Amino acid sequence: MTKMAVQTTVNGDAQSFLAEPTTTLLDALRDELRLTGAKEGCGTGDCGACSVIVDGRVVCACLMLAAEAEGCSVTTVEGLAEEGRLHPLQSKFLEHAALQCGFCTPGFLVAAKALLDVNPSPTETEVRFWLAGNLCRCTGYDKIVRAVMDAAAEMRQERCA
Repeated sequence: MTKMAVQTTVNGDAQSFLAEPTTTLLDALRDELRLTGAKEGCGTGDCGACSVIVDGRVVCACLMLAAEAEGCSVTTVEGLAEEGRLHPLQSKFLEHAALQCGFCTPGFLVAAKALLDVNPSPTETEVRFWLAGNLCRCTGYDKIVRAVMDAAAEMRQERCA
């Protein structure tokens, strides 16, 4: 197969890489760009471990072809922290012990960021609904939901300050 050049923006930086037509965005992120936060849990889009934000929408990177990211803006978990400072979601996940093995955590963080980008004041039900595509086998979901709710409150206060 002939590789194709893909130009995209990842975590705010212009990126170019070569990919075969069948290469998934997940494989390109991990193998070509060395961004290993997104994980392949199922390979079928059912677990959310590979969640990334593409042009403002949460997508399963295991189901999207790398070529489809041409010209798009992609945000991975590595892009959440800014200038060495954890994103409020990351801080609250630590504070609330909303992780155990950590395999699913990047997907939850990315999905939660996408939620708070469009809805800075979600209800608990909205958080649970939004994160329903992300599976965790270790923690249960209460600590994760509390961490997202707490991060949302903190982010609202920062906007008002």
